[in-house]
Parts: sequence; C-alpha cells; structure tokens
Amino acid sequence: MSPGEPQGPHPENARRQFTTTHWSVVLAAGRVSSPEASAALERLCQTYWYPLYAYVRRRGYRQHDAEDLTQGFLAHLLAHSFLGRVAPEKGKFRSFLLASLQHFISDQIDRVGALKRGGGQSSISLNLEDAATRYDGEPVDNLSPDKLFDRRWAMALLARAQARLQEEYIAEGKLELYQAVRQFNAAGPSEATYSDVAAQLGMPENTLKSLVHRSRRRYRQLLREEIGQTVSTLAEVDEEIRYLLQVASA
Repeated sequence: MSPGEPQGPHPENARRQFTTTHWSVVLAAGRVSSPEASAALERLCQTYWYPLYAYVRRRGYRQHDAEDLTQGFLAHLLAHSFLGRVAPEKGKFRSFLLASLQHFISDQIDRVGALKRGGGQSSISLNLEDAATRYDGEPVDNLSPDKLFDRRWAMALLARAQARLQEEYIAEGKLELYQAVRQFNAAGPSEATYSDVAAQLGMPENTLKSLVHRSRRRYRQLLREEIGQTVSTLAEVDEEIRYLLQVASA
C-alpha cells in the first residue's frame, strides 16, 4: 500500500467500532429491550428479509402463505419474542435468523396443526409483490431451502455493498463515472475496453485504471462493513466473507 492510500483502522479502534455494529448492539441488549437494539434489529430485518421469504417458498409454501409467514415471523421477532434466546455464542445473525424462522414455523404447526393464513403484519415495510416476482424469476436449481437462504443472503450483502458504493458516487456528482467503472467490476468479462471508456470520459487510460482499482478497493471495504454488521466478533468477518463468496459463486 502506498503512503498516499488510506490506512486501515488501528486494531484497537476497529474493536471499539465493532461493539456498535447492528448485531453486536442486539447481542449486547440480551434479555433487556432497548431502543438501540430495536432499531438495529429492525434495520437488519429490513435489509435481509427476502432470503427468509425465498426459504419459505422453497419449503413448498404458496405465495400468500409465504408472505404471511414472513410477515408474522418478523412481527414476532421485532416484538422481542426471540431476543431472550440471543447470546454471543449464537454468532452470526444469518444463523440466528434462519434457526429462529425454522422454530417459528414448527411452533405454528404444533400450535394449530397446520399453518393458517393469519394476515400478520410486521412493523417494517416489505415489498412482497416484488418478492413474489423476484422468486418466480429465480433460475431453476436444486438448492435445498437452507442453501437457497444462504445464496439469497449472500446476494443481498453484495447488492447492499454495491448500492452503498453507488450512493457515494452520486453524492459526489459522479454517477457517470460510477457507471463507467462498474463495467470493469462485474463478475464476468467486460465488453468495454479501457481505451474506449477512457476516451468517452476524456481521461487517460491509466487514470481510468487507477479509478477502477480504487472503486474495487472501496467496494471490498463496504462489503466488509456490511458483513461486520451481521456477525458478533471481528474474527468472524473473514470467515463469513469466504463463505459468502463460496455460496454466491456456486
């Protein structure tokens, strides 16, 4: 890393910052409800509810039943019905969320003998019409419900990091530059060439390559931040990144 590049946070500073990530705030609350934990949990659910919906659909439930289950589960979760079970050893929010949903579905079946549409509403806004369209447009695969949940979770994290990167470019009035560099950051090969895009932007080719490199580095930083919001320790970030990339590319 050159002297002009931003340095990473000091390990001690990183540890202090990590104690205020969303999942860490929820874990710290434990059995005691707090406005901070409620807001942190709601934000996590707002961002990552679609993998839950996809999981329920893959379990074989029809669209409206899956909608009710997803909304009912989140309403139950946000009402702190599950927070008493949260403990640091639970680890990742991903694991906690899926295990809690599985317990919720089993409890519904045990209680009423069969799942009934209850019209439950969560306290967060869910675009369920979009969810049904997204699910129906999923590529055909043989993934188990658990594996599909993990795949959708990974894609949600990647999309969130990319959205934050775009927001940063827009805030600086550089949407055109973002659209240009993103062509070279996609997973597949780009049809564009550095020379052509640099000419369109009116800059030297080496300058464009430097901007693409900077964009990739910033994207990786944002992805680490997003993952950091969903695990309970710093040590889990790299582990979760490896798993995320594995399931996203499978």
